[in-house]
Amino acid sequence: MDSVVILQARTSSSRLPAKVMLPIKGFPLVVLAANRASNTGRSVIVVISNEASDDGLAELLKSYGLKYFRGSLEDVLSRIVNALVAYHDDTLVFRLTADNVFPDGALLDEMEAVFLNDGLQYLCCNGESSGLPYGVSAEITRLAHLREASDKNTCALDKEHVTPYIVRKFGATYFRKYSYLKKGHFRSTIDCIEDFTTIQQVFSGVDDPIKESFLLLVNRLENKLYQPISIKLNPPIVLGTAQFGGDYGITNISGLSDVKQCEQLAKTAIANGAIYLDTARAYGKSEEIIGQSLKGGWGGRVKIITKLSPLQDCPKAMTASTINAFVDASVYQSCSALRVQKIDVLMLHRLSHLLDWSGGIWRRLLELQNLGVIGELGASVQNADELSRALDISEIQYIQMPFNLLDWRWEAVMSKIMAVKASRNLTIHVRSGLLQGLLTSVNSYHWTQANVDDSQIIIAWLLNKANECERVNVTDLCLAYVNSFSWVDGITIGVEDINQLRENIIYLNNPKLRQDQINEINRTRPILSEATLNPSLWRSVSR
Repeated sequence: MDSVVILQARTSSSRLPAKVMLPIKGFPLVVLAANRASNTGRSVIVVISNEASDDGLAELLKSYGLKYFRGSLEDVLSRIVNALVAYHDDTLVFRLTADNVFPDGALLDEMEAVFLNDGLQYLCCNGESSGLPYGVSAEITRLAHLREASDKNTCALDKEHVTPYIVRKFGATYFRKYSYLKKGHFRSTIDCIEDFTTIQQVFSGVDDPIKESFLLLVNRLENKLYQPISIKLNPPIVLGTAQFGGDYGITNISGLSDVKQCEQLAKTAIANGAIYLDTARAYGKSEEIIGQSLKGGWGGRVKIITKLSPLQDCPKAMTASTINAFVDASVYQSCSALRVQKIDVLMLHRLSHLLDWSGGIWRRLLELQNLGVIGELGASVQNADELSRALDISEIQYIQMPFNLLDWRWEAVMSKIMAVKASRNLTIHVRSGLLQGLLTSVNSYHWTQANVDDSQIIIAWLLNKANECERVNVTDLCLAYVNSFSWVDGITIGVEDINQLRENIIYLNNPKLRQDQINEINRTRPILSEATLNPSLWRSVSR
């Protein structure tokens, strides 16, 4: 059975221009990717565009004696089909990209065997479903299906991504031989300079970069900087970054995190599946540190949630233009600090800003959203009444709320949360799962500062419940509780150091609580006052 590898390459990458020509162990990426794909004897054709921007790439390929074909930049599907005019319909076609240098002939041989033995028409190796890092990626189908897709397809998205038509027709079957590795949240693709540096490190101790097994490369990848613990979280963590800008948390003994530590925390969280970083104008230098930490392409891997300034300095009486000036100042200062042109998610730090100054703040935010300065709008709420009001506003697409196993205030609004989420697009992130660390503390002073005079009853209850639910400790119990509700889309955690982050990630990967355990917690938990459940009412805590 004839088979051929099509390797897509271009120099017009927006994040890392000409990345396919960057060197790894003396080989340009595109050359290394082509030679690794052919290291068991399979033919490789590099398909590049006919734009002038790829003239240098063509010369490079020619100098290495690699086969290449030039075609439409936008219509990648037609480029591939035209490159294969000499092949018959039954030819097996592998599709790879030059920014992924891990795939090798051995992987393609294994995929081909599964494809033929199972009588498939399409097979994909990619990410979580295959158990291999994002970037150990390949597709296989028959040339006849690519030709049919090219003939029948007029959708620009399908032409760019090549195989969607085939997937719609035959379904997406994944290569699962290595699913047991559970490394699908690792990253081996090269999309930014940080990726390139990591992959350089992976290959640095390799004697033969063309013949090295993809599995050995995967193992080497795991040991590199900012690579994740071998787990995947659902729901994902949201890294809270108040600690980046101030001494946050009642049990905090480390003080303000330094810039290098903040960078390590952010990148480790992202590597472990964090798809949001949560900050605010009011968090000191947090936004600025995030902007600095995510240079070099890391910003493209995560969404930033920030909050509007509390606007404490605003006069009680303001004209519309003055309101706009205060709002614009907060929003554009956030953009500048974060080094972005558009804020992914902007939340009201106070729900009262919906109505303050006759609704002028909210109107201006909607205008900025329409101008493309803000992606999505949300609100941070403090209690059940605020949550209920926020749920009624269709423009609010993100809600952040405090929630933990001792917080009884949300029971009356649970049904409304579920109903609204079923009716429209709404993301809910919970914070204070550990109540700023209070729930894990056995120090009576901390509880006294949080307006609890008889803390021993509560501490004993927490320890007892952790034991009854067979959890590692109280931290594990608290995180398991908030992780066990289906309406929770993300869990915001704040940490003091990398070890605490890793520990929390491991706890969040532990089994969720059973419904009977949740019911028993809700039935027996001590009833705390609002003065304890709301940290803003604590006696003397840095916030």
